[in-house]
Amino acid sequence: MKRSTLLTAVAMSMLALGCAWAQDVRYNFDKDADFTKFKTYKWVVLKDATPVNDITDKEIKSAIDAQLAAKGLTKVDTDTADLYIGYQGAVGQEKQYTSYDTSWGYGAGYGRGWYGGPTSGMSTGQTSTIYVGQLAVDMYESAKKDLVWRGVVSKTLDPKAKPDKQQKNLTKAMTKLFKNYPPMPKS
Repeated sequence: MKRSTLLTAVAMSMLALGCAWAQDVRYNFDKDADFTKFKTYKWVVLKDATPVNDITDKEIKSAIDAQLAAKGLTKVDTDTADLYIGYQGAVGQEKQYTSYDTSWGYGAGYGRGWYGGPTSGMSTGQTSTIYVGQLAVDMYESAKKDLVWRGVVSKTLDPKAKPDKQQKNLTKAMTKLFKNYPPMPKS
C-alpha cells in the first residue's frame, strides 16, 4: 500500500512540475486586417530591442521562417514586403519592449528606428514587459505601418539548456505560437 502511495505522489509531482514548466502562448491581432493579402515578409530590427547573441538570433529566425513558410508566406529582402516582422527575446533579465519609430524613409534604410540617420517622426506603439525566457514576435503591415499581429510565448529561451534542447524548445514554441496564424477571416 505504501509503495502505491509513493508512486502516486511521485506521479502527481511530475505532473505538477510538467505543468509549471509548460509554455504559455498568447497572441492578439488586428480584427480589421485582411491576412489573406499578406504573402511576403521581411525581417526588421525593432527599435530599443536588446539583441540576443548571433546564434540565438539565427535559431529564432529559422524557427519562425519555417512556420511562416508552412503558412504560405515568402521571405524577401526588399522593402516591398507585405509584412515587416521583428522579435524581442528576454534571455537573461526582464526586458522592456517599445515599438518602432514611424519616421519611414526610402532607399537603403528606414528612419532612426532601424538603420538610418536623423529623420523627423513620431514613435508609436505600446510598451509591455517581456519576462525572462519569453519571445515576442510582431508583424507590421508595411503599407499602413500598423501592428497587425503579436504573439508571445513564455519559457522558450533558456541559455542554460544544452543546444539541442534549446532548439527543440524553440521549435515547439514556434509551432504552438503560429498554430492559429493566420487568424480566421471575418464572417
